[in-house]
Amino acid sequence: MIAASLLVAPALALSRPVAQADPAPKPEGTAAAPGVEAPITADDALIDGRRRPGFEKKLPDKVEQDNPGAVNAPEPEAFYDKYDGEGPLDATTLDVAVPDRWRIVSSLCPKKDPATGVADRAIFTLYPKLAAMCHGQLDPFHHNLLKGDRPLARGKRPGFLKGDDWFLILNGVSDTVIEPRSFPIPVGNQTTSDPNEIDVFGPSNSLVLSQTFITGISLLKGMTAYKPPIVEYRLTLATNINYVQVPARRVLYVQPSKGTHRTDAFVGVQEAFVDYHIGRFDTKRYDFISLRAGIQPFQSDFRGFLFQDNQLGVRLFGNRENNRWQFNLAAFWRLEKDTNSGLNDITAPLRRDWIFTGNLYRQDFPVVGLTSQVSVTYNMNREDEIAVDKNGFPVRPALLGDLRPRQYDVVYLGYALDGHIGRINLTGQVYGALGEDRNNFLTSRPATIKAFMAAGEASYDIDWMRFRLSGLWASGDSDPYDKTEGGFDAILENPQFAGADTSYWIRQSVPFAGGGRAISVNGRNGLLNSLRSSKDEGQSNFTNPGTVLVGLGGDFDLTPHVRVSANANHLWFQNTKIMQVLRHEGSIPNDIGWDLSVSSIWRPRASQNLVFRLSGAMLAAGAGFRDLFDQKNHGRQFYSVLANATLAF
Repeated sequence: MIAASLLVAPALALSRPVAQADPAPKPEGTAAAPGVEAPITADDALIDGRRRPGFEKKLPDKVEQDNPGAVNAPEPEAFYDKYDGEGPLDATTLDVAVPDRWRIVSSLCPKKDPATGVADRAIFTLYPKLAAMCHGQLDPFHHNLLKGDRPLARGKRPGFLKGDDWFLILNGVSDTVIEPRSFPIPVGNQTTSDPNEIDVFGPSNSLVLSQTFITGISLLKGMTAYKPPIVEYRLTLATNINYVQVPARRVLYVQPSKGTHRTDAFVGVQEAFVDYHIGRFDTKRYDFISLRAGIQPFQSDFRGFLFQDNQLGVRLFGNRENNRWQFNLAAFWRLEKDTNSGLNDITAPLRRDWIFTGNLYRQDFPVVGLTSQVSVTYNMNREDEIAVDKNGFPVRPALLGDLRPRQYDVVYLGYALDGHIGRINLTGQVYGALGEDRNNFLTSRPATIKAFMAAGEASYDIDWMRFRLSGLWASGDSDPYDKTEGGFDAILENPQFAGADTSYWIRQSVPFAGGGRAISVNGRNGLLNSLRSSKDEGQSNFTNPGTVLVGLGGDFDLTPHVRVSANANHLWFQNTKIMQVLRHEGSIPNDIGWDLSVSSIWRPRASQNLVFRLSGAMLAAGAGFRDLFDQKNHGRQFYSVLANATLAF
């Protein structure tokens, strides 16, 4: 933005200290009297922080205006209506904006004739470069009223929007997923579609097709490039249509009569909030404090290890000291999720599950280049009623042990860092989960929760290549029958780590056959081996085998439009004691196996408006996985293919 202070800079130069690191020779006739310091003139003055260009130190002769009929520029006070006439009149008191450059450019574009509705484009013949600045409303790659690049005109906005500088932002995203995959599928008298199938596990191939349309609208007041908006109203809806085909019955529905394929659709409210800018701490740096209420996104840490979701809540957030300090204080009342799409279901009763969280960020701590975060998150769960998902499977409580409803209180204490030291990029996270479970599903007695998790990733860039080393350790429960639950579990994880959703183990959910009903070893788009009924609808479970991961990966930017990534992760159960109890086995090895994946991303416009992704992953089963799921040597390799197209406006 063009500040009025720039228009009066020559006048201000005489009223503030000036830099004279390299003064020019004084013109003849300006020598000071002996013992008297010569005054600084405009010819001698330098602007703070600037030096004269070129090698000629002597300034040119002063330009004198000799035009009695000319109109002089307005006085500085004319550019600032709040100046009270007291104190120095300098760049600080005159820090006020005048119309932006894009307002000037847009005024040059031809307007439509009211009678014909057609714009006169003859001006492009005279000024060919102007055609590159004037584009239609549906062009997402240039200045656009629908993308918030220009404010709404007074006569073209709702009457309840008071004042100026109201911006409209419309978002549209199409997300298409084609996903062939395989995972262990148990069969039996009720579940098999093949009467000749008598093994514990049958065919494992399945197919997922998913199409999601996301539409969002936002009204903001006072949006600029330097400070947050004064107020924002936002609404985002997501419409999902999905189709799933599996080889066995009772995988998609609890009723065996419903078959092996399913088509479903759902509309979820993912955002519906008001964000009010309470005030600023510092008028120069735009440090601020804001309050946001409604359905809103929140991520508790850098990589989404603990809680990453769009939930109903209230959040107070802001920053200090030129954004070096940042803070969040938030409380959420969890919405129910649609079973097959994972979207928010606002028609269902609210869950009796509350999250209270606060975190504090500090940039350049403990060393320059790293940002540290400390956080405290309290999850209070009081869900004492039986809940069944839309496919008929019980999700609360999980069908493990005594089948009694569970309630728990757990506090997560966390420390995280993210940034770089020199050329080494670093991300780290440590959590401790401390609390009480009102009902341990094996002992039917209260138990103390004491579990821990640590993860880290280091990467190094060499020109167009980045190499990564990842590691994660989440504690497992070593004695399911004692008074302590030692398996670490998150609230709702969505980790961007070790290959993220291109990894087989993160992308796919593996059923825990033979140890529970409608229970999975891990959750879809999750990393932890938590033995939950559902990551979206189930409860946290701190009696689990834990997770250990060591991985090596790399990103390769072959062109500005094409990136190829590869990851090799090895996974283990941290402790298999709970799985031995649930499966009635004397021993189960810890080795899950190798998760190998490769992915490619193509962005034809070098932006996020068009993104095409294709990835393939394979799980080469280790001794522990084969012990759980192998049947006549047919359960040793599983695959996952992901084809994804994202179009955004």
